[in-house]
Formats: sequence, C-alpha cells, structure tokens
Amino acid sequence: MNVSERQAQLIEDLSLIEDRHERLAAVVERARRHPPLPEASRTGANRVHGCISQVWVGGELRDGALHFKFDADSPLVKGLVALLVDLYEGGAPADIVATEPVLFEQLGISRDLTPTRQNGLAAVRARIREIALRSLG
Repeated sequence: MNVSERQAQLIEDLSLIEDRHERLAAVVERARRHPPLPEASRTGANRVHGCISQVWVGGELRDGALHFKFDADSPLVKGLVALLVDLYEGGAPADIVATEPVLFEQLGISRDLTPTRQNGLAAVRARIREIALRSLG
C-alpha cells in the first residue's frame, strides 16, 4: 500500500467515528501502540524545531522504505505525530516527499487544534519530509 492509499484508508477508518471529540481521543490513543523513543535517541538532531512541545522524530531507510521512531512530551501531540508516522511508515522516500497530509483537514481535526499546534504539526511534516529527502540521496 502506498502513502496515498494509506492516507485514504486512515481517513476512511477514522471517519467511522462520528463524534469529533471521540475521533480526537482515538488519535491520542494511537500513540499508545508506539513504543517510547529511547533516551539515547532524544537528541538535538532528532528534535523537531517549531513545536512548543518537545517532539523527536528519527527515520531509517531499510530496503527502500523509511521507518520512523518518535516521541513527544504531550499526549495530544504524541497522538498527532503517531497519525503522521502511521501515514508515512514504510513508505518509499519519493512517495513520502510527494504526499501531503490532508487527513487532518478531511477528518476535521485541524479545526480543533490551536494555531500553535497546527504550526507544530507542520514542523513535524517538514521533519519527515527532510528525512525522506536525505534518503533520496
């Protein structure tokens, strides 16, 4: 499944939750499926700048696919980052670069986020894109 197909699937799955507060709670719950980032990976190189919360995102290219590790100090932010990571996890670098996340708008999540959180989410997307661009060589 490519990144665009995965995004469509995530939108479809989360759209089943009609109440927007329950949908946001489900996004936060997604983060629990991801292991915490080891302390050794919480470095300046992995830190996402532009977030008020502390967020770390690292990526590794294996067999032509990018795999991400992340963490955040806020449960909401960690859930939002988890949704982005779930979108791009295992994707080809070129596919990750080319596919912008529209799921936050389509699911109505963006309207429930403060401008500061939206800026932070854009910074996380930029970090993921940067990792993918570096992987392209």
